Amino acid sequence: MDRFKQIETFAAVAQRGSLSAAAALEGVAPAIIGRRLDALEARLGVKLLVRTTRKVSLTQEGTAFLEDCQRILEDFRNAESAVSLGGRQASGHLRISAPAGFGRRHVAPLLPAFLASNPQVTVSLELSDRLADIVTDGIDLAIRIGHLEDSSLVAVRLAANRRVVVASPDYLARHGRPRTPADLATHQCLTFGRYGNQARGWLFTLNGRVEAVRVSGAMECNDGAVLHEWALAGQGLAWRSMWEVADELRAGRLESVLDEFEAPDNAIHAVFAQRRHLALRMRLLIDYLKQTYASPGYWPGSA
Repeated sequence: MDRFKQIETFAAVAQRGSLSAAAALEGVAPAIIGRRLDALEARLGVKLLVRTTRKVSLTQEGTAFLEDCQRILEDFRNAESAVSLGGRQASGHLRISAPAGFGRRHVAPLLPAFLASNPQVTVSLELSDRLADIVTDGIDLAIRIGHLEDSSLVAVRLAANRRVVVASPDYLARHGRPRTPADLATHQCLTFGRYGNQARGWLFTLNGRVEAVRVSGAMECNDGAVLHEWALAGQGLAWRSMWEVADELRAGRLESVLDEFEAPDNAIHAVFAQRRHLALRMRLLIDYLKQTYASPGYWPGSA
């Protein structure tokens, strides 16, 4: 019996929850579907499905095997499409994670055009400043900013990103401009507190090396957009990315300080789990984001 057909049948049954549903889709008798599954389990020597008269459910081994089967089937469909249509045709679903503020500004607005060019692709975009566990949470592609600690993941650099300390002209007029990072101890600093990767401090280049300077203030929040608004309202100094504050700096609503101590680039990456073969839809989205971010003028005022 054809091994590929067995895999295809197993995936169909697992996705639809019954032998009869999979059989109806293919236009064959449920008994044929059952025989294919029996042959597959016998060949592998494991139980993949628990079958009752009303439904089927996956065993632990079946759950793991299904993920591999779906990847194989998708790669096969993409290969067929590339040949038959004379070009790259992506299909399937993408689950994307991104930081809330960056995702709202620089991921969500780009997805409609990407989907228009790839009409067989669907996406789920999850915006959160919580660092998602890509494997456990089932994330296909995560957008991350800054230092990447998990070496088991694959990272593709999408764009450069500077971080600057900013405050409103009103705040600086009332409290003065810090001249060195040490001066931050006497200022109200708007921070994430114990949240996120800023918990260890704001990064500066001091004496030729990068150092974290612990800062504090009366107000902290785990939402970067709130810190941004507080800075505009004159409540203190904030350490923000240029992608977020470039327009306000250009318009004079915010001013940057301590620029001579600026830390090295805090790059933007696309991150995903190690895979031998990257799905076509993933490759196309990564290329699309990278090319868009590299377009002249995309980051106004950030150069």
